[in-house]
Amino acid sequence: MQAPAQTPTVRSLTCPNCGGGMELRGFQHTRSAVCIQCLSILDTSDETVRIIQRFDERNRVRPIIPLGTRGKLHGTLHEVIGFMVRTITVEGIQYSWHEYLLFNPYKGFRYLTTYEGHWNDVLPCHGLPEMTVAGGRNAAKYQGHVYKHFQNSTAETTFVMGEFPWAVKVGERVECDDYVAPPYILSSEKDKKEVNWSHGTYMTGAEVWSHFNLPGAPPPAKGVFANQPSPHMGRVARIWKTSLAWLGIWLLVVMFFGIAAQNKLVFDQSYRFDPRAVNQDLSFVTPVFEMGGRTAGVDVEIRTDLTNSWAVFNLALINDDTGQGYDFGKEVSYYTGRDSDGTWTEGSRSETATVNKVPAGRYYLRVEPEGNPQGQPVGYQLRVKRDAPHIGWLMLALPFLLVPPIVVSLRSATFESARWAESDYAPSSD
Repeated sequence: MQAPAQTPTVRSLTCPNCGGGMELRGFQHTRSAVCIQCLSILDTSDETVRIIQRFDERNRVRPIIPLGTRGKLHGTLHEVIGFMVRTITVEGIQYSWHEYLLFNPYKGFRYLTTYEGHWNDVLPCHGLPEMTVAGGRNAAKYQGHVYKHFQNSTAETTFVMGEFPWAVKVGERVECDDYVAPPYILSSEKDKKEVNWSHGTYMTGAEVWSHFNLPGAPPPAKGVFANQPSPHMGRVARIWKTSLAWLGIWLLVVMFFGIAAQNKLVFDQSYRFDPRAVNQDLSFVTPVFEMGGRTAGVDVEIRTDLTNSWAVFNLALINDDTGQGYDFGKEVSYYTGRDSDGTWTEGSRSETATVNKVPAGRYYLRVEPEGNPQGQPVGYQLRVKRDAPHIGWLMLALPFLLVPPIVVSLRSATFESARWAESDYAPSSD
């Protein structure tokens, strides 16, 4: 009969520096521990506990998750047994993050890292990532994902507390390379002896507080972290897909109105008048023209040869059979010149008036032109179109179809710019 597996037991020891008692929760895995009372780093790899290093109480950093705290991650209970502060220096400025060592006697070790309110659930990699290139920069491939290189730095251990499965020391330095594929981060740490890879998944402070049942609220997240998932992830493609579908419908409606409209030219005639004429009636009526089909709009276009002058056309569209009339008018003005900035123009030589809902029938125009009394004779052309397509109201819908995806795309781009602004690939200040 097979003997039952032995339950791991906690190992107790006494700090040789201050005499304080310690309990090692990492069992036989623990290789070094830090006395909480005197901050001495102890070698616990054998029964003869010796002091590896001491550091000053003034350097103490208090973890926001106390040692001994237990919480569930991925359905497994873990205990916080170690705490470490690591620091990099960029352009003379120090940046520090915190790492919490978690342990389960049956599942082993994992880590929680935090910087500026951003958290990551980190595990050692199983197998080496494959180095590659993506987007013209170094990258790494791991478990089906491609991670773009984010940053290279030298990290120094500046504070430790608790116990660790390796001989930890303050002042240790390793070369770090981070690769990101949000919400994941792949990191390598290299010293003179070996290279260690780890894989992290982004977590919010609220998730950490929930898993470890911590009191109060987590520190607020600041800025955008390297592997922080974008709140716009997936939204850009979805909203563009929806907008393009509506744009397709909009285009079909525009085509329908364009095809359904007659857009028939029913009258086209040129005239001329002299605004300098005194006591002369310039009004007249045009020949009768036929407008068939359904009740529809009528466009009256006025084309002139005006230059640095103006003209007013008082018009009436009159049914030759019933006498029903539609009165309207248009002012046309066009000016041009040259100054220090070059040639300039103002106004237009042409204008169009629209009369809505005109029944079919025989019609003529009554025309009463007037112009600048000091001006030159004006030549003009009257063109009448029956049932011309008017899609101006449809054009008003375009901003509502295009603005939302453009705004979401800009926000997504801004978020990504903020992410990469903290990387080795940030645009230079120049």
